[in-house]
Amino acid sequence: MRQTRPVAKKATRLSLDDEIAHLRDLDLHGLRARWKSMFRQQPPPHLPRHLLFAVLAYRLQADELGDLDPPTARLLRQIATGGGTLKASRLTQVFGRRRTELKPGMILMREWNAQAYRVMVVDEGFAWNGKTYDSLSKVAFAITGTNWNGPRFFGLRDKISPETKS
Repeated sequence: MRQTRPVAKKATRLSLDDEIAHLRDLDLHGLRARWKSMFRQQPPPHLPRHLLFAVLAYRLQADELGDLDPPTARLLRQIATGGGTLKASRLTQVFGRRRTELKPGMILMREWNAQAYRVMVVDEGFAWNGKTYDSLSKVAFAITGTNWNGPRFFGLRDKISPETKS
């Protein structure tokens, strides 16, 4: 019996760079047509060519490489719907704080109901009491029996000052 090998498929899809280069070559009518094919609706009539191009290029990149993470999207929505520049500045300061980076081998400690708990960060997640959990929230639930934000339970979240919350 003859062995068959899978035949490599010819790449029919354009690369991201090629798609964006193609967008650059389109006129206003072409960009509007591309918008309709991508978003399944007519583009806003007031958008000029450079904005149509920017939105389409962003969408191509987001589809290929991933979109904004939820906290960033939420921050941008808050800034867009918020009041003035001062509030936007406060929101970005809070957002810009560095989160604690957890590395395998680190030990997280928490006292709960007068008992000390030690959780080790491992490659697969978090080890506690002979079991490995894939999230800190699950460890916090196992300890307390109630739903907790795991990073907050272990003190890894920055506390937001009262003037920033307003």
